[in-house]
Amino acid sequence: MPGKPLVMGIINATTVSFFEGHLNKGLAGISSLAAKMIADGADILDIGAQSTRPGSTRMDAAAEIKRAVPFIEAIKKNHPEAIISIDTYHSKTALEAVNAGASIVNDISAGDMDAGMLKTVASLNVPFIAMHMQGTPETMQQNPHYDNVIIEVLDFFIAKTAACKQAGIQDVIIDPGFGFGKTIQHNFQLLKNLAVFEMLEKPILAGISRKGMIHKTLGIGAAEALNGTACLNTIALLNGATILRVHDVKEAKQAVQLFEAYHAAQ
Repeated sequence: MPGKPLVMGIINATTVSFFEGHLNKGLAGISSLAAKMIADGADILDIGAQSTRPGSTRMDAAAEIKRAVPFIEAIKKNHPEAIISIDTYHSKTALEAVNAGASIVNDISAGDMDAGMLKTVASLNVPFIAMHMQGTPETMQQNPHYDNVIIEVLDFFIAKTAACKQAGIQDVIIDPGFGFGKTIQHNFQLLKNLAVFEMLEKPILAGISRKGMIHKTLGIGAAEALNGTACLNTIALLNGATILRVHDVKEAKQAVQLFEAYHAAQ
């Protein structure tokens, strides 16, 4: 991965999302959103075909493939240079998505929800985004508890990156999983101590965009959380994040540009 921080645009190919203003139903809507994100400077487009918000229900691989693959094919047809990530915990979906043009697999369970995921990613020879989640999307926000969230998430990634290496995965990106089995306090503790994860010598992805740690703290809705997202994305960059996963690409690219100017100052 390059040293310059990257921006990953979120494309929810779903009918349900915690951020309702970002839903785009149908191929035309998704294609339009992808074109806008590319024009705004997105380095990666992250396609998700099912909701993983708290309390969401699972979609099987067959249904997920049927929904996700046409969007990937359409984006690659119109924008062959686009780097696409498939947001899935199904190994079959990962396989079909990469065959359709995706080049990164982004798994909220880091392979824990499908025993075949690590082997599949290794065979595809693509980067793997391993996210930490306590529980499952159905249960993760039901009283999440840690004795020490930093140590426990770090220990998870030490074990997980070793498992990925053993499986034959060459490139691993770690995602602390803001909002996935964490309280608001846990999320802020992870953000404040994000630099701890640099000891793993892996790129760090921060997925903070419009999440509850922002809008619940500020007492606003997700639709009003753009400014708060920019603030926390900047903190994430200062603390070592190398990829920002966001709904709003233009503003995230501006945050990266300002961060780089700050970092370059003597």
